[in-house]
Amino acid sequence: MNKPIDTVLFDLDGTLIDTNELIISSFLHVMEHYFPGQYGRKEVLQFMGPPLVESFERVNPDQVDEMVAYYREFNLEQHDSLATGFKGVEETIKALDDRGIKMAIVSTKRNDGVIKGLKLMKLDHYFDVVIGLDDVKNAKPNPEPLHLAMKKLDSEPETSLMVGDNHHDVLGGKNAGTRTAGVSWTAKGREYLASYEPDFMLETMEDLLTIVQNNGK
Repeated sequence: MNKPIDTVLFDLDGTLIDTNELIISSFLHVMEHYFPGQYGRKEVLQFMGPPLVESFERVNPDQVDEMVAYYREFNLEQHDSLATGFKGVEETIKALDDRGIKMAIVSTKRNDGVIKGLKLMKLDHYFDVVIGLDDVKNAKPNPEPLHLAMKKLDSEPETSLMVGDNHHDVLGGKNAGTRTAGVSWTAKGREYLASYEPDFMLETMEDLLTIVQNNGK
């Protein structure tokens, strides 16, 4: 029998904040500079999810640091103009907070970028715990960042739910022993994420309220 959910761990990009266009544009900016004419929108989708270092190591291991810096400069410069909100996110986060649900961000990006996004969407005051790439040795799908978030929240895997738009989030949750929820608005497509068999698939963010109310059944 499932225990009631008292903790929700959220990925940020593509889950709570629509940064898909920002991320795709950032990757296109980098790839066009280093590999002119070789990468289009479809080809850069593969890079979404993992830490930047991991993505760029696959294509150009000799210039990873340079490519990461080039990406971040463009990404931060364009952040506020290209990042937008997803429907129902703020209302759902507020409702969960009102119910006393513990919440944290577990992201594969650096903390400064996470905080920038949360502040832009006026969500920062809901999240006392933010776990970014700066806080761990191993990013999702390794369970380390989820375990750290739960430790800081004084939560247990059995009563926690990991919510994300990428297979790293679903696998990270499975590896950490939490229940998992994928979001149907993932840039990689609903079927792609569903193939990793999350416990739930959110059609809207408000679906989370029903899941929590039903004790994760």
